Amino acid sequence: MYPALAVAQALEVERERQPTGRVDIVYIGGVGGIEEGLVRRAGVRFVGIPAGGVHGIAPTRALQNLAKLMRGFGAVYRLGRRTRPDALLVTGGYASVPVALAAWMLRVPILVYLPDIEPGLAVQFVARLAARVAVTVEEAGAHFAPRKVLVTGYPVRAEFQDLDRTAARAALGLAPDEPVLLVMGGSRGARSINQALDEVLEPVLGMAQVVHVSGALDWPWVSERREGLPPALQARYRAFSYLHEIGPALASADLALCRAGAMTLGELPFFALPAILVPYPHAWRYQRVNAEWLAERGAAIWLADERLPETFLPTVRRLLSDRPALLEMSRRIAALARPDAASRLGDELFELSSLSSNLTGGDG
Repeated sequence: MYPALAVAQALEVERERQPTGRVDIVYIGGVGGIEEGLVRRAGVRFVGIPAGGVHGIAPTRALQNLAKLMRGFGAVYRLGRRTRPDALLVTGGYASVPVALAAWMLRVPILVYLPDIEPGLAVQFVARLAARVAVTVEEAGAHFAPRKVLVTGYPVRAEFQDLDRTAARAALGLAPDEPVLLVMGGSRGARSINQALDEVLEPVLGMAQVVHVSGALDWPWVSERREGLPPALQARYRAFSYLHEIGPALASADLALCRAGAMTLGELPFFALPAILVPYPHAWRYQRVNAEWLAERGAAIWLADERLPETFLPTVRRLLSDRPALLEMSRRIAALARPDAASRLGDELFELSSLSSNLTGGDG
């Protein structure tokens, strides 16, 4: 979702290049998902369609979701007939399949962007219909026809561009001259990460200030945990259910501990933020691949989810106490950043389109 919104921002910046002086953007996603509220919050028109996954679930549920996807295809096809889009951007997910299939039948050129290193089934399918396939890192291109591949990097949101560490720390109420550990569990949460932090919270707060984004599911007990801390430790612990504006937290941190989703390949390098990555064990293998790729380059360390209770504290302590090693990790992850990725993807969409008045961005 966020890569597509970053590209939408880049397209708005470049709208003067259009003969009409404007770009019309529509985001198509699964109806009722968390993305709907976030997309509307960003000021982008959202169209929800019926959708559901069909891989790795019970046969009855898969058949129900297949019917949803067929209804979604019909809805997108009718929308395409009415609006006549000039290009489609797809970033994966099950909702992208009916969108891409409808676009292909309407002869709308498709640009697929793969945020991760290893593609899921939806991206593999849509790539066969696409005119171009953009990837975050060069190694990801091996999964696609070479003639289609373009290495762009991971598009980051425009609001990240001018963030200053001192101002970001002030905005979060953090001391300007002490280390900051950012712990993230995603929009819904990562229970194993939240519980591991809970077990060692006091000693971690003795080493660093902590910004903790727990996710919605664990927020009730996380907020109670904070309220139970002594005032001196409360002042060093900033806990949130979710941060719509995650940029200041990323800009403030000296070290992150989080899952290994696609944002680790783009947002962490953009902020030169070294990380301890904990791949989600039930997410096929793509998070493990992301984590290993960064670790091989000295930009991150990855820990197995099942060993997190025993490895969390010693790993954090070792890194925060070895400033030269942490700075070297920061230098290495910063070298992987591609800050122009959003504008490059926007340029590709302009090239694919007929440069007429409607440019529709679809995402799954």
